[in-house]
Amino acid sequence: MRPAFLILAAALALSACESTSGNISGTADYDSLKRATDDCKARGGELVLKDQGNNEHIQDYVCKVK
Repeated sequence: MRPAFLILAAALALSACESTSGNISGTADYDSLKRATDDCKARGGELVLKDQGNNEHIQDYVCKVK
């Protein structure tokens, strides 16, 4: 019984990590914005919302290099 519980606990923990690793829905959630901001800063830019963009969609943000 105990090994089955440990396997189940590990599977649940790993599935939680997987659910936040890729944003296939395109929503601009905290993790997606953080990752995009960090990537943009690494290239010397600033992540900004496109003109008339929807702030709920990650594809409406662009990296403007200074």
